[in-house]
Amino acid sequence: RYKKFNTYIFNNIIETALSFEEREKLQNQPSSLLEKSIQNLRSLESHDKGNWSEIAEILLYWIMKDYYSALSVVPKIFYKQNKKDPVKGADSVHIVVKWGDFELWLWEAKFYKDIDSAISSAVDSVCDGLKTNKLKKENSIITWLKELDWLENRWIINTDLKQRIKNELDWNTSIDLLKPKLHIPILILYECSLTQKKSEINVQYENEIKNFHLEKANKFFKQNYEKIQVIHWYEKITFHIIIFPIPQKETVVEKFDERVLAFS
Repeated sequence: RYKKFNTYIFNNIIETALSFEEREKLQNQPSSLLEKSIQNLRSLESHDKGNWSEIAEILLYWIMKDYYSALSVVPKIFYKQNKKDPVKGADSVHIVVKWGDFELWLWEAKFYKDIDSAISSAVDSVCDGLKTNKLKKENSIITWLKELDWLENRWIINTDLKQRIKNELDWNTSIDLLKPKLHIPILILYECSLTQKKSEINVQYENEIKNFHLEKANKFFKQNYEKIQVIHWYEKITFHIIIFPIPQKETVVEKFDERVLAFS
């Protein structure tokens, strides 16, 4: 199912590699949309290194959209195409609108061969990203960029909600007030030996992979708690872990790279 997986990732590049404004300008030009998206991807450092960590970012972006009905407000792949661009921090930022209010989702995506290394890296990234100065910086990026304005212009959010989001993300607003609304989803995309050995999904495989992932999820939450429990109101932040096994990382990267290079 490598082809199906890579096709899904490739089909969803546009919204992650282009800003809302760029997508609007090219909305009636599907070929130009895809070509511009690929150009942005090919300017990234991971293209030069051949590891394509963005595959995990694109996958989580669409999990956020398809599963959580989230709205993107900082598509980081687009903003980090310039290697001198200061827009860093979480791998991407989404807003989830619920009952007239909002939740802020700052997520991390890891693409590793080894799941334990991915978990350790994710814990470090989360710990660093939850520092007050980092959260303040992330909030200022959200209010500085135009994505919220474009969401308002398309009637996806109303003016009152947009202004409330900007007010609560304002630099002068206490970051503690935001923590009950803060969600941190972490995607672990990794090479799985259990999956390598199987050619079909059956009850035995389902039980093995569930038990294995439950063990690794518990490991993540234990390490996460030990590292960042000192953060004030840590217990009010909601953490999510999404573990996605693949048989071979190199094959996914190679197939994806082939498609990207086809636009040379």
